[in-house]
This record gives sequence, structure tokens and C-alpha cells, in this order.
Amino acid sequence: MKRFIPKEKLSKKKRGEADRLSRTVWTVQPITRLKESGKRYKRRRKHVRDTDDQ
Repeated sequence: MKRFIPKEKLSKKKRGEADRLSRTVWTVQPITRLKESGKRYKRRRKHVRDTDDQ
């Protein structure tokens, strides 16, 4: 069993290893998951396809 050593007392190298382990990488970007507001003005026009040209 490992002994607990406070972060302040760890060496610079060991602190860096602990920091790297605590960092996580997001698989899904949370900023892209925001729902767009209906009140917001949209500059991009919606493109409508004409399928009745047969």
C-alpha cells in the first residue's frame, strides 16, 4: 500500500506525473453539444431542395 504524501512535498517530476494522470481528454466536445436558442438571429439561410421537378 502506498503512503500518502502531500502534493507540496512531492518532487517536481512526481508532481508532473500526478498532474498528467489527473488530466482527461474529452471524447465529445461539450461546447458543440449546446442547444441553439430559438430566439437567436440566424444569418445562414436554410437551403430548400425542390423535389417536385419530375
